Amino acid sequence: MLRRSLSALAPYDVIVVGGGPGGYVAAIKAAQLGLKTACVEGRGTLGGTCLNVGCIPSKALLHASHMYHDAQHSFAKWGISGGDKVTMDVAKMQSKKAQGVTGLTGGIEFLFKKNGVEYVKGYGALAADGTSVIVDGKTYESKSVVIATGSEPTPLPFLPFDEEVILSSTGALALKKVPKHLVVVGGGVIGLELGSVWARLGAKVTVVEAADRCSPFLDAEIGDLLVKGLKNTEKIVFKTKTAVKGGKRVGDGAELTVESNGKEEVIQCDAILVSIGRRPYTKGLLDQVKVGIDKRGFVEIDDHFRTNVKNVYAIGDVVNKGPMLAHKAEDEGIAIAEQLAGKSGHVNYDVIPGVIYTMPEVAWVGKSEEELKKAGVAYKVGKFPFIANSRAKTVDVKEGMVKVIVDAKTDKILGAHIVNAQAGELIAELALAMEYGASSEDVGRTCHAHPTLAEAIKEACMACYAKPIHA
Repeated sequence: MLRRSLSALAPYDVIVVGGGPGGYVAAIKAAQLGLKTACVEGRGTLGGTCLNVGCIPSKALLHASHMYHDAQHSFAKWGISGGDKVTMDVAKMQSKKAQGVTGLTGGIEFLFKKNGVEYVKGYGALAADGTSVIVDGKTYESKSVVIATGSEPTPLPFLPFDEEVILSSTGALALKKVPKHLVVVGGGVIGLELGSVWARLGAKVTVVEAADRCSPFLDAEIGDLLVKGLKNTEKIVFKTKTAVKGGKRVGDGAELTVESNGKEEVIQCDAILVSIGRRPYTKGLLDQVKVGIDKRGFVEIDDHFRTNVKNVYAIGDVVNKGPMLAHKAEDEGIAIAEQLAGKSGHVNYDVIPGVIYTMPEVAWVGKSEEELKKAGVAYKVGKFPFIANSRAKTVDVKEGMVKVIVDAKTDKILGAHIVNAQAGELIAELALAMEYGASSEDVGRTCHAHPTLAEAIKEACMACYAKPIHA
């Protein structure tokens, strides 16, 4: 602290522009490593999209809606009566969600104070020299700048968001009542999660997807299991190979014109959630400096997060590298801070897990079968169904399976995919195994506690190099 107070008038060592998962983590880590650090954030609260209008509030609503759905449809088989009389107070649900968000965003401010990060409130713009940042007319000088401004929902050009009827993820998280019919445009992570929330609470949900299957980035077998589960448990209707041709707000509702197999259809609904992806957010940031941007608007970086402008770096959703995930941004934040402090920072983009927090959940890390086939890699597959797992059967979360894909010659794990109520928690073991180059036999010969869902991972790995015991 003495060093910082004596150098208070000197330029910062690093200014991070953006206080989301990548930005605030980079700022905290840089300060921990002894760099004089500031973080510029214009939202008014730290945490970015993830904490404010993304990962965190959506998980709160997913949890609440799952409890409600469970009470209505699952309690009776456990001898718990009264499930048919359970009601949902949407206002209270939203209030509880907000409490969690406020606690977490306030927690980051505390961490800034604890670690000596200066929090500059306002929207930043890079000055012409690249390493000075202008906020509300005041210039903050720095030796290095890290761009971590994240992303925003992509609208349909003919259907702008009003967040009342035409919704982005932000509006879908803040609905004051359950819509009778919600149409979701886009069958990716955000669309399926938020569609799932409102379907559980009683909405008719129709998912419109232009591709031939939802979430086409998933291993095809795993994607099919997910859709089957959502159809069965939440009665979501899926329209794949269906293009959106037009749409508009009509009074308190909306209509969407879609086309499939050459036939047009107009869908009447109460609300439309547009979840066709996210785009990098750099509004006003780069007007005075020529940082390289690709055709889609992403900031171009090299393998060390450097842009084409000296001492200007970028991480997170705003860059053209890796998936647009909060935990990827966090790892990049730590890596760039370590690099700026003269240490080695690295992110393994081949081992970044993904999760869709529906019921059942889907989690994956590494390659799918389709990717390996396309690359001409010889592989073997081991599977184990949760219906054969004792813990899963005992607590009635027996839907889904573990699927492990290994190199046919070396047995090194190349990819792992899980469908189950706890898939997001279970995938960490396989991500760790892959990070350290483990084989399926390494995992299969490791003792797992009994009875646990994790035993399904052990058995799937055993299926790769030998045979499972319980299936």
